[in-house]
Amino acid sequence: MSVSLSHVSYSATFTSSASKTTVPGPSLSPHSIKVPTFLPLTVKPLNSSFTPHGARAITIAPHATSTPSSIPSDTSTKTFHGLCYVVGDNIDTDQIIPAEYLTLVPSNPDEYEKLGSYALIGLPSSYATRFIEPNETKTKFSIVIGGANFGCGSSREHAPVALGAAGAKAVVAESYARIFFRNSVATGEVYPLESEVRICEECRTGDVVTIELGESRLINHTTGKEYKLKPIGDAGPVIEAGGIFAYARKTGMIPSQSK
Repeated sequence: MSVSLSHVSYSATFTSSASKTTVPGPSLSPHSIKVPTFLPLTVKPLNSSFTPHGARAITIAPHATSTPSSIPSDTSTKTFHGLCYVVGDNIDTDQIIPAEYLTLVPSNPDEYEKLGSYALIGLPSSYATRFIEPNETKTKFSIVIGGANFGCGSSREHAPVALGAAGAKAVVAESYARIFFRNSVATGEVYPLESEVRICEECRTGDVVTIELGESRLINHTTGKEYKLKPIGDAGPVIEAGGIFAYARKTGMIPSQSK
C-alpha cells in the first residue's frame, strides 16, 4: 500500500489530569509548515586604523600608596654604635629564648620587658660573659655578632622580640635561618644584617663597633678593622617603621589604628 505524505493528517490527543477530557489536536500538512530563510552573513573587513575597544577603555593609574611621599624614610643615614656580643654558629631559638618563657606576651609592656631579660639565657656555660647581667633586664651589648645559621630551630617570633626587648639593635651574622630573618623584619625588633666574611672570628665580646646601614659596613673601633655588609634592601624601611603592620599602616596598605 502506498500512502501520499500530502494526505496524511496529524493529530494529537491531550488529556487533562483534572478533567480527563480528550481534545483532538490540529490537522497539520507538510505544505502548511513554513521554514524561514536566512540571508548569507556579510562580514565587512576591518580597516587598518581599528583600535580594540578594550585598549581604549583601560586607564592605568599608580596606586596612591606607591608614591615616594607615602613610604617611610629610608635607613641610609641610620647608624648603631656600642659594644658587641659575639656568638658562634647554629645559635638556635632555644638558646635565644628557651621555650619555658614563651608564655610571656610581648604586647604586655611588663611581660615584654621580662621577656628581654631572658634573651640568650639558653647559651651554654662556656660563654663566660653573659648577654644580660644577673638582676638586670637590659643588655649593655647593642649589637650581636654571630656565625652561620643564626636563629635556627623553631619559628617562634619571641626570638627576635627578646633580643629587641633586651636592647639589641642589630644582629650581624654570616647567615640566618630563613624564619628568624623573616620574623626580625615582621616584628621590626632588630636588623638582621649579613656579613660577607666570618666577622665572628675576628671580633671579641666587648669590642666597640659601629654599623652604618647606608654604607653597609661594620667598623670595629677596638681593632681598627672595617667589614663589608650585605645591603638590607627593601627590608630596611619595614624594620624602620616598626614591623610589617606598622609599615602597612604608614604606607596606607591597611587603615591606621583609631586613636
